[in-house]
Amino acid sequence: MPVETNLKKIKEILFSRYVEKVYPSKEKLKNLLKSGKRLAIYIGIDPTAPHLHLGHSTNFLLLKKFQELGHKVIPLIGDFTARIGDPTGKLSARKPLSEQEILRNCRGYKNQTGKILDFVSKENPAELKFNSQWLSQLRLDEIIKLMAKTTVGQILKREMFQKRIKEGKEIYLNEFLYPLLQGYDSVAMRIDIEMGGNDQTFNMMVGRDLVKDYLDKEKIVISTKLLINPKTQRKLMSKSEGNFIALDDSPDQMYGKIMALPDEVVLPVFNLCTEIEDEKIKEIMKLNPREAKTKLAKEIVSIYHGRGKAERAEREFNRVFREKKLPTIIPQVQIKEKSLNILELLVKIKLISSKSEAKRLILQKAVKINGVLKENWQEIIEIKKGIVIQVGKRRFVKAI
Repeated sequence: MPVETNLKKIKEILFSRYVEKVYPSKEKLKNLLKSGKRLAIYIGIDPTAPHLHLGHSTNFLLLKKFQELGHKVIPLIGDFTARIGDPTGKLSARKPLSEQEILRNCRGYKNQTGKILDFVSKENPAELKFNSQWLSQLRLDEIIKLMAKTTVGQILKREMFQKRIKEGKEIYLNEFLYPLLQGYDSVAMRIDIEMGGNDQTFNMMVGRDLVKDYLDKEKIVISTKLLINPKTQRKLMSKSEGNFIALDDSPDQMYGKIMALPDEVVLPVFNLCTEIEDEKIKEIMKLNPREAKTKLAKEIVSIYHGRGKAERAEREFNRVFREKKLPTIIPQVQIKEKSLNILELLVKIKLISSKSEAKRLILQKAVKINGVLKENWQEIIEIKKGIVIQVGKRRFVKAI
């Protein structure tokens, strides 16, 4: 596929609402894009959980624009660096992941990123890579040479390390290696452009220095905006905290989770997680919050599952939450016991992971059986065929 020098598409990248900053400058990026050279561009993916989420989609949507111009785009799974753990933003050392955990986590990444990037194109397919391919091959003398490229003082300037020092918390030597190994990824792949969230700027700039040192070329760094709740200034999606909308959620799950988002995040999610034109977003934001959120939910579900499934998810949501009816399709589970304590029942059918969580949700009035609120966590439930157990607003199971 020939590289396009389409000025309109280049402008879309340079002034994209996804972009926070370009290093060394947007002018350098503009000249590189206008050169007609086929560029190698990558985004790193940290395999710390099985699901990618909407917070990651900003980078993939921007990477898609480069792919449409004919450039080589590379989602890179940090399967080797995950064995160290990225210290970015962490006030304590991350627990290193085993090879088995990493492989399990990243098993579905190609399918998830493939909702946005094109892996099947014959002319210009995206290429999924793993950094263990080269990092596991580095000899000790090569690692020592790599470590000589930066100083302890430079690494210690990082904000989270300064906080740890003030709080008397330990900093481990392997954490010093992380930005160097991530930076070496750019050298190994001979990268022209790296992009990532603005919290990754330090790591990406280390890679920029290494590319200059090892390859005598200039690497462009694009830092993208993070999906932040403007009210709390906290990340809206977090794998470590477990509150996120996964790219492989079912249509109904995705739609329901978006409708549950606070009103103040609708605009940033439109801006950073969709490709809708700015003017259209402005018009949508004139609607009342519920209507705007409905359009957001439908748009995002359409991106990952298609317009037809988005419309079905909308109808199902309205059926359950507006009309107060049961879902059209309810997961079924066979229960052999004739009666069970309610805590045991909820854990057995896997609506809840533990008895303590089940007790907490019952006390919070979040559990119903056949539409009847259950408030006694010691209650014995008679199991009959067809009873419907509900936890919260969106989790249902029917006994068969």
